[in-house]
Amino acid sequence: MLRDKTRGLLSCSLFAAAGFAAAIVLLRTSDAADPAAKEKAVPKPLQSQIVRWDDARSHTGDWGEMRRYFTGETYATKDVLVAAAVVEPGKAVHKAHRHAEEEYLMLVEGSGVWSLDGKECEARRGDVLYAAPWVFHGLTNTGDKPLIFAVVRYNPKGVRVPERPTDGKKDEQ
Repeated sequence: MLRDKTRGLLSCSLFAAAGFAAAIVLLRTSDAADPAAKEKAVPKPLQSQIVRWDDARSHTGDWGEMRRYFTGETYATKDVLVAAAVVEPGKAVHKAHRHAEEEYLMLVEGSGVWSLDGKECEARRGDVLYAAPWVFHGLTNTGDKPLIFAVVRYNPKGVRVPERPTDGKKDEQ
């Protein structure tokens, strides 16, 4: 029953999150196109489609399960990941971490603790976290039921990706 509820919630949430992220990227990059870049060989972008829960690539761990719906490129983004995770009580997919990609996390169901830029706060159903490149972030399930979140992560095309900080910190805390 939880799996059926998860499928319905995630379908709507993933499409909303992916559309939101794509709209932002399109607005930010529409005037930044490099004419010389158009002449280079461009990988084929993702095609419009619907991916069902059962068809998404699954990855499991002692923390729960993540389903990868989309990876690759779109017309406006590269290094794309659109996924959903079901995280068991008391667990996290991984510790607070950072990476070059921008990322949105949408808490679809459950409760926990957000970690963002060294600070922690309560995570509640309906929250959306945005992490800029190289900002530490994470989500831990502190509830007594599975936590479900959707993730949209990407690098925009036409915008320089910031260099990795030289602060000596590891990328996972």
